[in-house]
Amino acid sequence: MALNYIWIAFFLIAFVIALIKLIFFGDTEIFQKLVESLFDSSKSSVMDIALPLVGAMAFWLGIMNIGEKAGAINFLSRIVGPFFNRLFPEVPKNHPATGQMMMNFSANLLGLDNAATPLGLKAMGSLQELNPNKDTASNAQIMFLVLHTSGLQLLPVTIIAQRAILGAHDPTDVFLPIIIATYVATLVGMLTCAIWQKINIFDKVIIAWVLGLSSLIGLMIWYFTNYMSRDEISAFSKVFSNVLLFAIPVVFIAGALWKKLNVFEAFIEGAVGGFKTSVQIIPYLVAMLAAIAVFRNCGALGYIVDGIRWSFSHFNMDTRFIDGLPVAIMKPLSGSGSKAMMIETMKTFGPDSFVGRLGCVFNGSADTTFYIVALYFGSVGVKRSRYAIPAGLIADLAGVVAAILLTYLFFG
Repeated sequence: MALNYIWIAFFLIAFVIALIKLIFFGDTEIFQKLVESLFDSSKSSVMDIALPLVGAMAFWLGIMNIGEKAGAINFLSRIVGPFFNRLFPEVPKNHPATGQMMMNFSANLLGLDNAATPLGLKAMGSLQELNPNKDTASNAQIMFLVLHTSGLQLLPVTIIAQRAILGAHDPTDVFLPIIIATYVATLVGMLTCAIWQKINIFDKVIIAWVLGLSSLIGLMIWYFTNYMSRDEISAFSKVFSNVLLFAIPVVFIAGALWKKLNVFEAFIEGAVGGFKTSVQIIPYLVAMLAAIAVFRNCGALGYIVDGIRWSFSHFNMDTRFIDGLPVAIMKPLSGSGSKAMMIETMKTFGPDSFVGRLGCVFNGSADTTFYIVALYFGSVGVKRSRYAIPAGLIADLAGVVAAILLTYLFFG
C-alpha cells in the first residue's frame, strides 16, 4: 500500500505545483514539460531498460540454472547458510535462494550491475516460491530487498571514473567515505528489518559474521589507501571484477561437465525464464519511472531543498551540505537522475570542492529504493510491499547522514 500512496502522491504533487506555476507565475510551458517527461520516461522504461535487460536476464538466468544443476549454488548456500539462516529464518537450510542471494550481493559489492539485477530477480523468484501469500511481500523478501537497496559496494568505479573525467585532482579521494557510508546504510537496513521481524541480532553467528565482514572491509580499505595508487586501484577494480564476472559461468559450466550434464540444454531452460521475467516487469517500470519523471520535472525537489535550507538557516551551523542534497533526494528515486545531479554538482562547484565530493559520496551511499521495489516485486507479482519502503528509506537516510558526517570529517 505504501507504494500505491507514494505513486499517487507523485502525480498529485506534480499537478498542484504545475498548476500554481501556470496560474500565479505565468509558466505556460510547465504542463508541456510534464507531458513530454511522461512520454520520454515511458519510452525509456521499455527501450532503454526493459529490452536491454532481456539479453542480460536470459544469459545470467541460463548460467544460474547451470549452476543450480551442477550443485554450485547449493555449495555456496552451505557456506553462507549459518549467517543467512538467522537473517532469513523462513528460508529452509541449503535452499537455492540462499546461494542466489549471495550471488546478487557479491555482484553488487563489485559494482557488477549488469549481472546483479538478473541474479537478484532470480533470488526474488525463489523467495516467492516459499511465500505463502503470493500478493504480499514475505519477511525474507523484504530483508533481501532492503539489503539490496542499501547499495553496499566496495568498488565505486563509475563514480571515480566520472571524477577523473571532470578533472578531479585525486578522483579516488571519495573511495573511503563511500565504502563506509554504504556499509552504515547496509547495517542500519539489516538492523531495521531484524527489529521489525523480531530477529535476535545478538546471536553469536550474526555478530561473528558482521564483525568478520567489517574487519575484511576495513583491511581492504587500509591496504588500498596505503599501498595502492589511484591508477592501481582503478586497474585492480576493473581487472578483478571482470575476471570474476567471467569466472562465474566458466566454473558453473566446468561443474556441470564434471557431473556429465547437458550444459547447453540447462542454459536454454534457464534463459527462457529470463525473457518472461523481462516482459513481466515492463508495466511496473513504466508506472514508477513515469511518476518519478513528473515529480522531478515539476520542480518539487528544488522546493524540498529550499525548505531544508530555510529550516537550517535558523541554526548557527555549517549548511554547505544542503547544496549537495538534490543528489541524495534523487538517489532513492532514480539512479540516472542521481548520477546526472552528481555530475551537475561537480560542474557547478568543482569536483574537488566540499559539495562536489559530497555529491559523489551521496551517490555511492545507497541505491534506487523505489525503482528496485517496483522492479523486484513486480517481477514476481507482489502487490503489497508492507514495510519494505519505510525500511529501505531508513537505510537510505542512515547512508545520507553518514555521508554528510564523513565528508565533513575527510574534507572539512
